[in-house]
Amino acid sequence: MTFIIDFLTTRMGEVALTMMAVSLAAVLGLLFGRLSFRGIGLGIGGVLFAGIAVGDLSARAGIHFSAEMFEFIREFGLILFVFTIGVQVGPGFFASLRKAGLQFNLAAASIVCLGVLVTVAIGIIFDVPVPQLVGLMSGAVTNTPGLGAAVQALSDAGASAEDIAAPPLGYAVAYPFGIVGILLSMLLVRFALKVDIKAEADRFDVERRKGASASLPTMNVAVHNGNFEGHKLAEVPGLFDDGLVASRMKTEAGLIVPRRDTILHMGDVLHLVGPQDKIHAMQMILGEVVDTPLSTKGTDLRWGRMVVTDKHATSHRLRTLALDEAYGVTISRIMRAGVELSPRGDSTLQFGDIVTVVGAKDAIETVRGVLGDQSSKLEMVDFPGLFIGIMFGVLLGSIPLALPGLPAPLKLGLAGGPLVAAILLGRLGSWGPFTWAMPPVANHALREFGIVLFLAVVGLKAGSRFLDTLLNGDGLSWILYGALITLIPLVIVGLVARALFGFNYLSLCGVLAGSMTDPPALAFANAQSPAPAAAIAYASVYPLVMGLRIFAPQLLVLLLM
Repeated sequence: MTFIIDFLTTRMGEVALTMMAVSLAAVLGLLFGRLSFRGIGLGIGGVLFAGIAVGDLSARAGIHFSAEMFEFIREFGLILFVFTIGVQVGPGFFASLRKAGLQFNLAAASIVCLGVLVTVAIGIIFDVPVPQLVGLMSGAVTNTPGLGAAVQALSDAGASAEDIAAPPLGYAVAYPFGIVGILLSMLLVRFALKVDIKAEADRFDVERRKGASASLPTMNVAVHNGNFEGHKLAEVPGLFDDGLVASRMKTEAGLIVPRRDTILHMGDVLHLVGPQDKIHAMQMILGEVVDTPLSTKGTDLRWGRMVVTDKHATSHRLRTLALDEAYGVTISRIMRAGVELSPRGDSTLQFGDIVTVVGAKDAIETVRGVLGDQSSKLEMVDFPGLFIGIMFGVLLGSIPLALPGLPAPLKLGLAGGPLVAAILLGRLGSWGPFTWAMPPVANHALREFGIVLFLAVVGLKAGSRFLDTLLNGDGLSWILYGALITLIPLVIVGLVARALFGFNYLSLCGVLAGSMTDPPALAFANAQSPAPAAAIAYASVYPLVMGLRIFAPQLLVLLLM
C-alpha cells in the first residue's frame, strides 16, 4: 500500500490524480447506486457517498488534488446538468401551469415553501449556520440541483472554503431519510384517511373518460343554417384560426378537404376537431350533430402523421405557412410533449411536434417535405445550440437583479442562469442555425454525466470531514433536522389536499413524489395501482418544482448570510 501511495504522490501530477479520483468516485458511486432494497436505492446519489469515501481515504493517505481542477469540473458538471434539465422541461413548462396542472402545482409549491419555512425555523431555534441549513434542506428533499445551487450561492457570496464544504456534508447526512420519508408520508396519508386504492383508481378512470385525457374531441355537424347557403367557409365566424379545425367535409361530390374558399351548401357535413366548447358553439351556428361517417377509406383523401424537423417550418405561424391554400391540406392535431393541441392560425410549430395532416396523398407527401419528417434529426444533439445556450445561461446568471426587500442584488448564478435559459430555449425549440430540442436518450446521458462530475467533486472535497461530523459533531442532530424538513411539509400538505380539497390519492402521491423530484418515490406510487394517475401528476409538477428547488437555497443564502 505504501508503494502505491508513494507512486501516486511522486510520479503523478495533481491533474492526473484529480481525474483518477473523480473517475474512481464515479465508478464506485454508480455501482453502489444500482443496489436497491424493494425498489429503493440511492441511485445517482451513490456517487456523492463514494466521493466522500474516496476523499476520506485520500486525506488519511496525504494525497492532494488540484483545487482549480475541482472547481472547473464541479461548475461545468452543474451547468451541464441544469441546462439539460431545462431543455427537457422547457416545452411543457408553461402548459403544466394550466388547467388541472394548476391545482397540482399549487400543492407542490406549497410543499416547497413550507419546507423553506421549516428550514428557517430550525436555523433560528437551534442556531444552525446557513451553509449547513441549505445542505440539510437539499438532502432532506433529495434534490441534488438544490445542493449545486447552494454551493454556487455560497461561492458567489464570498464564503470561506469551510462554509462552501458544509452543504455537501448536510446533504449526505439528510439524504437517506429524505428517500424513506416521502414513502412514509404517502403511507401515513393513506392509512390516516383510510384510502381505498381500487376506488381511487376507478374514480380516476371515470374522470379521464369525462374529458380529463389529452385527446381532442370531434363532432360531425350537418349544415342546416340557410344563411350560409352559397357562402365561403371563410365567412363562417370562428371556423378558422381560432383553435377549431374542419379537417374533412362531405359534399354531394364526395369527401374533400375544406378550404377557406370552399362553398357551403345545405346538407354538407363537416368533421370538426377542437375544444368541446368551441365545437358545441360551432354546431349551434351551423346545424345539428349527425352520425354520418366521414372515413377517408375508399376516397382520394388520406391522413398521415409527421414530425416537424425542418427549421423553416418552425419559424412561421400556421397562418403564414398557408398549408391549406398552397397544398390543399389541413392540420387537424398537434401533439407536443404528450399533449394534443388544437391548431390555431397564430400557432407556431415547434421542433419535434407530431402533426396530423389530412389531404390528398400527393399533397400529404409534399407537405411531409415542407415539415421535414426526418426522425433521424431527433436522434442527434445540436452541439452549437448546446454551447451557445450554455453561454447565454452563464451570462444570464451573472446579471444582478435588484428586488425590493432584499439587502443585495440577486443573481441566478451558474445553477439558475443556465436553467432559466434552457427552459426558454427549450420552449423556443430552434432559431436560425441553432436547435435546442434534444433526443431523450442524449439528454439523459448528458444530464447524468454532468451530475456525476458534480457529485464526485463535492464528495471528494467533503470526504475528510464527513465521518468526524457524523460521529463526533452534530451529525445526529442534523439527521433529526433533516427528518423534520422532509416530513412536516409532506404530511401537512398531503392531509390537507386529500381531506379538504378532495385530491385523488394516486394523483396526490404523484404530487408528493414530484415535489421532491424523487424517481424512487414515483416508482413506489406507481406500484400501488396500474392507473397512470401518479405519473401524470408527477410530470405536471416536476418543471415548476425543479425551478423552485434550485432557487430556494440561493434565496436563503442571500437573505440569511
